[in-house]
Amino acid sequence: MKNKRIKADAVDEEKQEKEIQKQIERAEQMMMMGGNEKGGEEEGLKPGILEKNDGDGEKKIKLSLGLSKKNVESNEKRESSRLVFDEGDSETKNAKRKREGENSAKNASVLDELMREEEKAKERSNRKDYWLFEGIIVKVMSKALADKGYYKQKGVVRKVIDKYCGEIEMLENKHVLRVDQEELETVIPQIGGLVKIVNGAYRGEHARLLAIDTDKFCAKVQIEKGIYDGRVLKAVEYEDICKLAQ
Repeated sequence: MKNKRIKADAVDEEKQEKEIQKQIERAEQMMMMGGNEKGGEEEGLKPGILEKNDGDGEKKIKLSLGLSKKNVESNEKRESSRLVFDEGDSETKNAKRKREGENSAKNASVLDELMREEEKAKERSNRKDYWLFEGIIVKVMSKALADKGYYKQKGVVRKVIDKYCGEIEMLENKHVLRVDQEELETVIPQIGGLVKIVNGAYRGEHARLLAIDTDKFCAKVQIEKGIYDGRVLKAVEYEDICKLAQ
């Protein structure tokens, strides 16, 4: 019985050694594949074999395989390629953003040009030689009415007669005068007040006074209501806007 057990142990040990030998051969083949092109020599770390006897007298074998230089170089090349592609993508994105910015600026320029053309067309169409509207506050500038105390006094246009003449209700005494527009003047309200655009491109629109330029005799207004609601007009002449009666 003892001889049979010894024989069986020997067979098992032989099988184990053969299996280990196969593993070593496979490891060597892998190392050969990682060698250089000239001699096929190994450029990486060689596999190490560590033998250690345990308490039962059996051998335990541990293989340690190192990375070849070729594998390391391959990894470095992949990292380098990835970096190049990333830089290329970044440059492509920057170029795309630049083109988009140029296209946006070009479109804005075209839009501005179209708006200017629209303004010119409306100006030609709506510029009249009469400007009186009902509901606006005007100032009487007729010196012929000075002796009656109406000179430079304000009143509300209650009625427009034949486009050029208005019936004016004076604010101070409620007297009604008939005065030609040539002897009337528009009134500019305080900042934030409502005005009527009485002449020019936006004739007839209501707007709010945002600012005045006393040097250039013009005002900045923002249209309220209507199809142009919210549009800001930066330089409207004093004579083209007039205070609205509340």
